Amino acid sequence: MQFGLTETQQILKNSARAFFPAECPMSEVRRLIDLPGAHDEALWSKIAVHGWTGIIFDEAHGGMGLGLVEMAVAAEEMGRALLPGPFFSTVFLAGALLEKSGLSALVAPLCEGRKRGTVALLEESACWDPGAVQMQISGGRISGRKLLVPDAGVADFLLCVARCGRQLAIAHVPASGDGVTVRPMPSLDRTRPLYAVEFDRARVEVLCTGEQAQAALDRAIDTATVALVAEMAGGMQRILEITVEYAKTRKQFGKPIGQFQAVQHQCADMLLLTESTRSAAYYAAWALNEDAPDAPTAVSVAKSYASDAYREVGNRGIQVHGGMGFTWENDLHLYYRRAKASEIAFGDAAFHRERIARAIIDGRRAQAVLGASINM
Repeated sequence: MQFGLTETQQILKNSARAFFPAECPMSEVRRLIDLPGAHDEALWSKIAVHGWTGIIFDEAHGGMGLGLVEMAVAAEEMGRALLPGPFFSTVFLAGALLEKSGLSALVAPLCEGRKRGTVALLEESACWDPGAVQMQISGGRISGRKLLVPDAGVADFLLCVARCGRQLAIAHVPASGDGVTVRPMPSLDRTRPLYAVEFDRARVEVLCTGEQAQAALDRAIDTATVALVAEMAGGMQRILEITVEYAKTRKQFGKPIGQFQAVQHQCADMLLLTESTRSAAYYAAWALNEDAPDAPTAVSVAKSYASDAYREVGNRGIQVHGGMGFTWENDLHLYYRRAKASEIAFGDAAFHRERIARAIIDGRRAQAVLGASINM
């Protein structure tokens, strides 16, 4: 891989850096978090018109035909601007799942911004492993409850992960269909609301089952996880910028606090954590885009590191600001809320470290079996 952005990727980054803060400044973020679903149709239309909703989709479906590194570049700038609303769940999660399932007919409305969707995966166990899914589809209908579903309140459809017998299945469910009830759940990050969705013999359209469903879901979750890590890097970058600017202007004992070594150490550690997260995100995006053998491990390395790093950068930013870092007027607490919510989304650090350990063990077992067969 290239350890730097290409000219095209840099242009994309500059475009995103100009677009998102201009169309959604912090004053707008604060306005949107008081709206249902933190969603504004006017902002959504602008995002769609500029093509951002089609960033990861093929041109044949109306998308931009860009790769996952480009996705990470855009997601980083969205995280830096703290973009609210259903973009992440619609494009990076539901959109990725639809495309990997081979369901092109449902992708075009997402690219054009005409539809919004999300994925209903978690159940009472709150486990991100698809093996924990127990909800059953029987006779084309489904009953049960899904928890912590992002942006379900403003979604046009849900992609529900369930089972047909013992096989994993992905089903399309209209969000406003009969037997579907969407209720808000408490959430720390007000820019990204969460919902409980109850199904009472709701009619569903099964899109794929078995190995196809498993492969599509694994790939979609990895794609969304990489986008989330890149978004987290953008949020960390913004916290660092706000903190450094504050350290330059806040005076104590007659001089800026940025001249004190203790404050400099805090900012240096924040920079290290931010740059490391960015590098891990871009490598994971490249590995996933190229179908590298270590792609799932790279995704888990990036997420496990970012889960701890974003929270720590938030801690240190607030430490430099002192008590005012937690006041409503200061923007830091909004990023800190996003940090805590992102920490557990798609699995926290412990979940992904266990995933890395399992991959290592499985690899060693495969090598042992191969060695034994050669010796025979």
